[in-house]
Amino acid sequence: MGAMTDFLALPDLACSVLGGRVVHTNDEFFGGAHHLLRPDAATHDPTAWSPRGKIYDGWETRRRRDRGTDSVIVRLAAPAVVRGVVVDTAHFRGNYPPSASVEATTALGYPSVPELLAAPWYPLVERTGLDGDCANQLPVSSASPDRLVTHVRLRLHPDGGVARFRVHGEVVPDPRRLGGRVDLASVLHGGAVRACSNMFFSSPANVLRPSTPVAMYDGWETARRRDAGNDWLVVRLGVPGVARHVVLDTSHFVGNSPDSARLSDQDTGTELMPPTRLQPDTEHFLRVRADSVLRSVRLDVYPDGGLARLRVFGEVPEAAREEIAARWLGLLPTEAATSVDRAEFFA
Repeated sequence: MGAMTDFLALPDLACSVLGGRVVHTNDEFFGGAHHLLRPDAATHDPTAWSPRGKIYDGWETRRRRDRGTDSVIVRLAAPAVVRGVVVDTAHFRGNYPPSASVEATTALGYPSVPELLAAPWYPLVERTGLDGDCANQLPVSSASPDRLVTHVRLRLHPDGGVARFRVHGEVVPDPRRLGGRVDLASVLHGGAVRACSNMFFSSPANVLRPSTPVAMYDGWETARRRDAGNDWLVVRLGVPGVARHVVLDTSHFVGNSPDSARLSDQDTGTELMPPTRLQPDTEHFLRVRADSVLRSVRLDVYPDGGLARLRVFGEVPEAAREEIAARWLGLLPTEAATSVDRAEFFA
């Protein structure tokens, strides 16, 4: 690992917008565990009360009177090599957990809660002291092996409140899901924004989300340009492939969508889609001209504005799928790897 915050550049795979879900918790007396996975920062209303007490924007358990721990199990949006977590105790001052630990397991398919509780778990983050009203950044232990994780378990020692739980990691695409035409740029396949000209209003990483955009904040929006230039972003595709069409979605951008856009191969400069007029608040399906395998693309928007989603659909060559399959299998625990039907890779 490098600096403690290096992992924050990786996607939060516990986020509910990407598909992370709470599948089990032993206690949520004061606040539901689903709050943990919200993408937004926690808020606080000092006047908000319920019959059970103060209402917090987070997960809060009752006060324990024994030596146990409270826990929550989260299914990640995609299997990943986890690099670090954030245990955010925002607004919890006299009722935050004094310490926490994080464990992981690899359970392919669709395991039940009893199966998950019985699964082998190993430590990602050893028991670590927490600060209240703070985004506690906890890198994965250097002793933890690189391994594909499907579920994580956050343990509170012994109880208390946590506003948000972020799990940052490197997605390793499942080769069984790469047949046919797939979104090569999706964050759930490992796609990532490598550079952009401007992200004044919102992050360009939002455009790679698999979900349907819900509002302008759920996209990429630049400041208004006052020069002759244009805005752009560079995306490293999660899997290499031959692109067939793209989706440029300007949903919710009505008076601030780009006038037009152009797509090119970042590595060679080859134009894949010439400058094309865009309409506001519209999901555009556009063909691209690509004969070779792409690994990175550049999207130019003219002159500026907002984009909700960028999807790059294409086929992954068999050689690339074989390479991805070898890495994916190598990161699985032995028991999980032996249970995989390799015929599914190229079905």
